[in-house]
Amino acid sequence: MKTIRPTENPERVLLVGLGLKKAPRVPGVTPGEAEQESLVELEELARSAGAQVAGAVFQVREAPDPATVLGRGKLEEVKIEARLHQAPLIVFDGALTPGQQRNIERATECRVIDRTQLILDIFARHARSREGQLQVELAQLNYLLPRLTGRGTELSRLGGGIGTRGPGEQKLETDRRRIRERIHKIQKSIETVRRQRALRREARQSVPLGTVALVGYTNAGKSTLFNALSGSEVVVSSKMFATLDPTVRAVRMPSNRRVLLSDTVGFIRDLPPGLIAAFRATLEEVQEAALILQVTDVSNPQHVEQDAEVEEVLVELGVAGRPRLHVFNKVDRLSPEQVSLLSGNGKVLVSALTGAGLEDLLRRIDEALPVDPLLRLNCSVPLADGKTLALVHGLGRVLHSEVNDSQMSLEVELPESVARRLKLLPVRAAV
Repeated sequence: MKTIRPTENPERVLLVGLGLKKAPRVPGVTPGEAEQESLVELEELARSAGAQVAGAVFQVREAPDPATVLGRGKLEEVKIEARLHQAPLIVFDGALTPGQQRNIERATECRVIDRTQLILDIFARHARSREGQLQVELAQLNYLLPRLTGRGTELSRLGGGIGTRGPGEQKLETDRRRIRERIHKIQKSIETVRRQRALRREARQSVPLGTVALVGYTNAGKSTLFNALSGSEVVVSSKMFATLDPTVRAVRMPSNRRVLLSDTVGFIRDLPPGLIAAFRATLEEVQEAALILQVTDVSNPQHVEQDAEVEEVLVELGVAGRPRLHVFNKVDRLSPEQVSLLSGNGKVLVSALTGAGLEDLLRRIDEALPVDPLLRLNCSVPLADGKTLALVHGLGRVLHSEVNDSQMSLEVELPESVARRLKLLPVRAAV
């Protein structure tokens, strides 16, 4: 599969976008405006893949041309633009069928890829874990399989009909069989890795720790927030999809109980369903989470539309009804007046970069977690039981204490699991 690779001289690309006149319109939005915003996002994707964007072509039509998307006349303009900008690669903002891709390549005499193939290339560069790399290869092979026919002279395919059967068709079928065999092998390897990860997750779940998953549009600042909350050093990059493999860290809450915080892949508009399925590794952390932190880059003018895209993915994952906190990140980029307008109605405003609002966020997570709830207890512990007293102070929060003879009377906040382990629950509360 052809991909963009970073070199000393980045590959020059020409971007092509299509807007539809009959597309559903939002009041105040002109035809093609949403697609133009998507084309700007495609430019960021291309740079994340290591390409140099040489130019862009945009067209508004009643409907896509079934054979060439843009129509023959517009394709001739694209061909001229590609030559003028010395761009041997054309990237379409959308999914192309195998037939459309071949027709466009013939008309423009350039290599052509679509948005899906570009995202796959970025995924291939950023996957670090064994499962992530297998998932990337699986998605690439599934994408390539229907596109084998006519993919250049290397397959030596002959046409159908009498007198045209021969080595070319055999070579094509050999390639298809090898790809199917490789897909089957990768699927078996992925299932093995998933079983291993499931065992590790079961081991984690044997201890009653709530899991909090960070989700949000790509580049919303999730990894920066993850580092700020957990004290980790996860790679932070302005490039899209910098985080693919799941990262989990333990974080201590203000109540002294611990939760597991997981960082996940950023979502994006028009993310193909096949790509969502290909990255179950990181998305399973969302499905297993007791609480979801939806992170929004509030400084982005399109953050409402981006949140709508995130909501669609959460619905597809079946977790739209999961307990959720909406975190508005990057408030340091807003004016005091804008921050004041956003405040209230239970919104959590933070800046992962400066640390503003993080204490309030931790408190809100502590309150919202449905797993291992906090209990306020009045109990007495013998002074000689130093182990229990140490655990109460270490795993809970002591609100009041006084010594009565040989007993320590305590008013404490403790996670339910700790209270049960130390046998501090009243009999009626334990039932």
